[in-house]
Amino acid sequence: MGREVAETCMESMIFEMVSTYCTRFYATKPELAARRIEAIGYQVGLQLSERYTTERPRFSDHLEAIKFICKDFWSELFNKQIDNLRTNHRGTFVLQDNRFRWLTCVRINSLPNKMDASQHDPSAATSDNKTAQATSMHLYFPCGIIRGALSNLGIPCAVSADISNLPACSFVVRIKA
Repeated sequence: MGREVAETCMESMIFEMVSTYCTRFYATKPELAARRIEAIGYQVGLQLSERYTTERPRFSDHLEAIKFICKDFWSELFNKQIDNLRTNHRGTFVLQDNRFRWLTCVRINSLPNKMDASQHDPSAATSDNKTAQATSMHLYFPCGIIRGALSNLGIPCAVSADISNLPACSFVVRIKA
């Protein structure tokens, strides 16, 4: 039986890391906080991918490696597989988790699609934008994990996330040529 970490401890550590980088280390530079959080995730992804693939043969193509991330890798991290995988067959993959565990604890009101000054208080709009920005900061770590894991598998890529329907989350992987 492998070593395990309590989910609540992991979630608390991630929330604290994001909070610390955003409010203490890089309070005035959120782009630097985001890069640092993603870099930490990248290192975690490299190491986890190394651990989870030691007994496996190398993957023959990008799709096979992405399927490994969706099934085996995600199962190791979250005890479930990715809910949906889409591709355009030209190097872009969308991995969708309909209930991304690390976002289920983030409390956010549904953000309005359009800001209409006649219907919304400006201070509420600012509050919603800050909440959305804080939520998105929590996605740099898992994006880094995915990028690091794929990098370890020999697949250079860029990873971004979409949270238009919380707690669902889509990770967009673009393979670099």
